[in-house]
Amino acid sequence: MTRNFLFVLGSSRAEGNTELLARKAAEQLPPAVGQRWLNLADHALPDFVDLRRDSDHVRPPTGTVPGLLLDATLAATDIVIASPLYWYSVSGLTKRYLDYWSGWLRTPGIDFKETLAGRTLWGVTALAHEEQAVADPLVGTLNNSAAYMGMRFGGVLLGNGSRRGDVLNDADALARAKTFFAQEPPLARFPYEA
Repeated sequence: MTRNFLFVLGSSRAEGNTELLARKAAEQLPPAVGQRWLNLADHALPDFVDLRRDSDHVRPPTGTVPGLLLDATLAATDIVIASPLYWYSVSGLTKRYLDYWSGWLRTPGIDFKETLAGRTLWGVTALAHEEQAVADPLVGTLNNSAAYMGMRFGGVLLGNGSRRGDVLNDADALARAKTFFAQEPPLARFPYEA
């Protein structure tokens, strides 16, 4: 299967530090690798309603936005969550997208978990803090999501930047961006299975 990257941009502003860092990493992908960029701010999902305990919880996704995101997710071999670090985790837009995975897991005929198993989940984030350990909850969210889905986890490319464009001054992050997608990541594991 030809590699096809889906970049899910979870920032509320366009061309922020996280997006800039993700684009720097994407520049290194070979031309034959497909790239699709979807900004969650431009494709706002309605609030996710968890109906697992209701009798009709297996409704198919409705609306053009959930359908667009579902189709793009299923078509991707590699999903890149590009979310700035907000309160030590993913942005609200990103969290809502991941919440929709719960509904897609239970939608008949989609085989969401089976389709994503073996594919790769990556993360890119910019943070405005010197200590990168503050991003551990974000990394844990993505790692555990990948582990639950049986996906590979490529880790999270971290960059530092507060004002727009600051991440382009983070020489270490830009150096890591050059080889970030070149690795062959292992299947994700829950931390307690390590």
